[in-house]
Amino acid sequence: MSRRPFTPKVLTANLLREGDVVYLDATDAWVADLHRAELIEHEARAADRLAFAEAQSSRVVGAYLTDMKAGPNGPEPVHFREGFRATGPSNYPHGKQAGA
Repeated sequence: MSRRPFTPKVLTANLLREGDVVYLDATDAWVADLHRAELIEHEARAADRLAFAEAQSSRVVGAYLTDMKAGPNGPEPVHFREGFRATGPSNYPHGKQAGA
């Protein structure tokens, strides 16, 4: 059985206290803007980044790697769910939508 080739990923999680969606950038900071996230292009790097995030259980929960593609302004989602998570709640303007 052959494995699928590794595709670019971004590490995402939710802030423990606020619940906001965040992304890990290349400097180990959690950022709210998907376009500032580190686009991980190597499987070994992805595993290291996931281990780093899982060790931060006092800051974030539910960390996971998600497929992304390179865009002109940084990573872009390839799945609807991640696009929805990146824009924030849709029921009324708050959080990420408050500044829009």
